[in-house]
Amino acid sequence: MKKNSIIIAALVLIPVFSMAQSNAYKVIFDITSDDTAAHKTVIRQMRGISQSRPDAQLEVAIYGNALSMVMKDKSIIAEAVQELSRNKKASFKVCAATMKRHNIDKSQLLPGVDVVPDAIFEIVSKQHEGWGYIKVM
Repeated sequence: MKKNSIIIAALVLIPVFSMAQSNAYKVIFDITSDDTAAHKTVIRQMRGISQSRPDAQLEVAIYGNALSMVMKDKSIIAEAVQELSRNKKASFKVCAATMKRHNIDKSQLLPGVDVVPDAIFEIVSKQHEGWGYIKVM
C-alpha cells in the first residue's frame, strides 16, 4: 500500500514540477507609436520586469511610426536600448516592411537592434509560443 502511494504521488507531482521548470517569464511588447512618452514607458516596464525577474525574456516588436524609437539620429532612449540589448535583458525587433515603407536602412538603426520580416508575424509567433503580450499606447 505504501509503495502504491509513493508511485501515485510521483505520477501526480512529475507534471507539476515539469510545468514549473518550463514556465519561463516571456513578454513581447507591441509598439507602433512615435510618442516618446510611450518609448520611455516601454523601457521603464522592461527594467522593472528584468529587476524582479532577472531570467525574463523580453522583446519589443517595433513597427508603424515607432521606428524613431530605435533610430540613431532620433531615439531619445538610445542608451537604454543599447544597454538592455548588450546585457541580453531584451531584444528589439524592427519590421522590415515598415522600414521599406519609410525608406529606412538597417545602418540607421541603433546597434543591437534586429530586423524581422514582419512585426505582426513576430508577435503572433511569440504568442503561439506562450509569450505574454503588452500593447504599448
